[in-house]
Amino acid sequence: MTLDPLYGFVFFGLFSPGPNVILLTASGARFGFRPTLPHLFGVVLGVGVTAGLTGLGIATLLARAPMLELALKIAASLWMLYMAWGLWTADRRKRKAERERPMTLVEAALFQWVNPKVWAVALAAASAYPGTGGPWSEALRLGSAFSGLNLGVCLFWTSAGALLTYLLTSPAAWRIFTRIMAIALGSFSVMVFL
Repeated sequence: MTLDPLYGFVFFGLFSPGPNVILLTASGARFGFRPTLPHLFGVVLGVGVTAGLTGLGIATLLARAPMLELALKIAASLWMLYMAWGLWTADRRKRKAERERPMTLVEAALFQWVNPKVWAVALAAASAYPGTGGPWSEALRLGSAFSGLNLGVCLFWTSAGALLTYLLTSPAAWRIFTRIMAIALGSFSVMVFL
């Protein structure tokens, strides 16, 4: 029995730094592992749904509706800039404040609709490693591969962020960390249009 090469592609595509990795690592560091779990599960769910949609042929729809594609790119860019600003201005002392909290399951799942990296990996996986079944079978294959592998990826990066808390003991270290995360996330808002 041979392992489907789709799994290796999906794993490395999702494990490499992108908006989800940055946000989960930062959330793990800011709020801890347990409070970040709804965010984590929202990413896992949203990535699976997005990948499943590629199996149903959404790429064809986007190719035929350039204004819809442009609207998604603008929404993605603005949302990432908004989140980058939140990271840039994050203050560890105010992390327990009412307005500062991890993303909810729904927010994280919806973010995948405008996450350019997830779309790029999902569309590449659907075209490079096509299945032999019909559209619904392909949607299930891609969705389950993305969600299943992404669960491990998200657990790793959230745990890494939570462990970083022990290294980020000074306000200066905290500020450097959040600003690096903000710059990295902000850079993805520009890459959306490339």
